[in-house]
Amino acid sequence: MTTEKIILGIDPGTTIMGFGLIKVVNRKMSFLQLNELHLQKYDDPYVKLKLIFERTVELIDTWHPDEIAIEAPFFGKNVQSMLKLGRAQGVAMAAGLSREVPVTEYSPKKIKMAITGNGNASKEQVAGMLKSLLSLETLPKNLDATDGLAAAVCHFYNSGKVEIGKSYSGWEAFVKQNPGKIK
Repeated sequence: MTTEKIILGIDPGTTIMGFGLIKVVNRKMSFLQLNELHLQKYDDPYVKLKLIFERTVELIDTWHPDEIAIEAPFFGKNVQSMLKLGRAQGVAMAAGLSREVPVTEYSPKKIKMAITGNGNASKEQVAGMLKSLLSLETLPKNLDATDGLAAAVCHFYNSGKVEIGKSYSGWEAFVKQNPGKIK
């Protein structure tokens, strides 16, 4: 019996949202797409969030992923940057949940560890390993797209492992797992 699924990986951002798709057939992954949504030309932060939502829904409607893996915002010193990234991530998650696609988030360190074996690897090291793993001919100029692809590959490597993390199969599951966030 052949098992097949498509995983959409997203690296959310308010300047560039990177994304990548892989197909998994019988535990063997293959590359489908790698790209970026450029948002630098938009000044209005709400327009950016709307575009992230729309692009994510478009990807879901085009590729019909079975699962979405998203990079969680990292905890930096700049609270405003973290807030913006969290909003971008939330909008991408909402797009997936609105189409009833299960969403799982991974920390940047976990993604880097899954791809390179080193949680402190550089973006270039992650991109180089993905190029090798998926037989990519070239890499994009910006590495946000490879970060999105890395989230998908990390999810593939973590599939079937029992792990306590944040994974939601829909709004109902989100509400059950986050009762304190609902007023």
